[in-house]
Amino acid sequence: MRAAPALGDEERQRLLAGAHHDPHALLGAHPVRRGVLFRALRPYARSVTVTAAGLRARLHADGDGLFSGVLPLQEIPDYQLLVAYDDTELEVHDPYRFLPALGQLDLHLIGEGRHEELWRALGALPMTHHGVAGTRFTVWAPDARGVRVTGDFTYWDGAAFPMRSLGGSGIWELFMPGVGEGALYKFEITRPDGTHTLRADPMARRTECPPATASVVHSSHHRWRDDAWMARREGLRVHESPFSVYEVHLPSWRPGLTYRQLAEQLPAYVKDLGFTHVELMPVAEHPFGGSWGYQVTGFYAPTARLGTPDDFKYLVDALHRADIGVLVDWVPAHFPKDDWALAEFDGRPLYEPADPARAAHPDWGTLEFDYGRTEVRNFLVANAVYWCQEFHIDGLRVDAVASMLYLDYSREPGQWTPNAHGGRENLDAVAFLQEMNATVYRRCPGVVTIAEESTAWDGVTRATHHVGPSGFGGLGFGLKWNMGWMHDSLAYVAHEPVHRTYHHHEMTFSMVYAYSENYVLPISHDEVVHGKGALVSKMPGDWWQQRADHRAYLGFMWAHPGKQLLFMGQEFAQGAEWSEAHGPDWWLLDPSYSAEADHRGVRDLVRDLNRVYAATPSLWQRDTDPEGFAWVEGDGYEDNVFAFLRFDAAGTPLLAISNFSPVVRHEYRIGVPDAVPEWREVLNTDDRRYGGSGVVNPEPLKSEPTGRHGRPASILPVLPPLATIWLRPA
Repeated sequence: MRAAPALGDEERQRLLAGAHHDPHALLGAHPVRRGVLFRALRPYARSVTVTAAGLRARLHADGDGLFSGVLPLQEIPDYQLLVAYDDTELEVHDPYRFLPALGQLDLHLIGEGRHEELWRALGALPMTHHGVAGTRFTVWAPDARGVRVTGDFTYWDGAAFPMRSLGGSGIWELFMPGVGEGALYKFEITRPDGTHTLRADPMARRTECPPATASVVHSSHHRWRDDAWMARREGLRVHESPFSVYEVHLPSWRPGLTYRQLAEQLPAYVKDLGFTHVELMPVAEHPFGGSWGYQVTGFYAPTARLGTPDDFKYLVDALHRADIGVLVDWVPAHFPKDDWALAEFDGRPLYEPADPARAAHPDWGTLEFDYGRTEVRNFLVANAVYWCQEFHIDGLRVDAVASMLYLDYSREPGQWTPNAHGGRENLDAVAFLQEMNATVYRRCPGVVTIAEESTAWDGVTRATHHVGPSGFGGLGFGLKWNMGWMHDSLAYVAHEPVHRTYHHHEMTFSMVYAYSENYVLPISHDEVVHGKGALVSKMPGDWWQQRADHRAYLGFMWAHPGKQLLFMGQEFAQGAEWSEAHGPDWWLLDPSYSAEADHRGVRDLVRDLNRVYAATPSLWQRDTDPEGFAWVEGDGYEDNVFAFLRFDAAGTPLLAISNFSPVVRHEYRIGVPDAVPEWREVLNTDDRRYGGSGVVNPEPLKSEPTGRHGRPASILPVLPPLATIWLRPA
């Protein structure tokens, strides 16, 4: 063996400092005059020996962990390295003998911002490359001077494994032989100023359990058993189907349960109550549990607090096999500033805008995404597809859309810069949301996207190619949370009945704009925390009146146009605010508790609301069609009475009447269509089995030819106190 030519001082310094863009040009095996040059970087090794069939040659120690030599060979053999340390000796494949494991098509799509399966190109992917098992590591860090892989397989010293830069893509790559599933890793990035930062993988599909922050090499082995559900989902018309959602914070629904343990309990509970879907508060990895998941650091990884990604798939699978759809809260509006995550990832603003004032989210101490940057937009669009495609998620509820749409969101004059047209709209965010929705709907048939958008932005649920009065195409969401209905209706029921007369419009105003978007009526976690009180606790009066109002409100909500969402604990009238530390107060349903029947009665009502709702197309088939609704009594402010009709596609009606006063109203004349001779009460929130006073209409109500409310016929039901009743043709 001859000595290898020495590395130039600059090359050597850059390599050892982790600031070399092409370490494969220096390390590994390379043909030279009269042989093959071998060079390895193995800090702390006593010796490095090249081994191959009929070959065993010890390399020269060049100092600083570098070993090299030239062997008189005609071509590069299929070789390995025998690396000796003070206490052990390892025979390993040399990472620097492999060609890139990322193809040109992947690089082209990433450069175009159109890689819709980005998770297959970036991150850590176990694979067999040139016949050798290992893991391909790739990361986007365009401003880095160098990137090195480190992990438990390097004893968290990344000096030996610098990655190569793939052209001008900003992508760094290294195939690591012998590294497999379960390995912990991070990327050690050399910033433009020469300093180093240790970062979790933005594309990690599995993470350590917080507060630990390493990424975990992962490959899924889950075998889906929800084929029947997925086949039905493809043909689902969400806007013309039952859609009743139970919102769940998984870590606190039953504290201490894993994903797999939840799979044994949650589907059965939700199925029993008749909800069609669950909505899971963000399951993507987050460092601080008190954020409830809304400050995400691992956008591609379900939180490790409850198990592995395959464990989460097991839960989704179990819900699907119980005929329950799964919605997940998705948070593309911002990310936290943790110095091991996305913030200034490669030493400069990368995922966030370069302007600090523009990057800082004013409300949550976080950073906003740079929606105008091609790769960032691709990161987020692919992430939306990832959850729907890889985890069979049926819908994404997109958090904090309003904060994305407006440049002046929570900012004072002088703290924001107008767009190119002088307006306050964030044009990049608009384009991103349109692209995300269009991509998800194209790639994932049957999936629905839902916007939490708290303003009157025009066209949130309008198709992206339909331009509205504002000059923008629609955002392309399938549904939108109706924050106005939530705010107004909760304000109404919070008043004492004697004062509700003066606030009647708060319950009727929603129908002025009910068909401007496709709506969900949300009573979510946001309404039962931070001093707002649980739903039942918002109601005035004594405990009986509070429960009666609670039941009447739910009856009104389930009959109102739009889909329904109810946060956990509210289905059994929990009186305390929700806390992520202990979750719902399940003890209220313990038979040994003296008031258990009060809470069980409310839960029984929710079950019956969902049962009758699902069996009554009038309540959901024409949710987005104005012809599916008609006021009967919208001006009964003196009596606190509301009455309206819902119609299915065939014109079959359901009559909903709410009496938000504590007075029983006997023979209260209600106008009805003259084509229905008799009406039958199918639900009454005052029924004794729900904890009510038992004022019901047990017999069919015959239609009389007496005009009322502008209709030629009428009926005379008794209206229970603080109650809602539903009537259908007998």
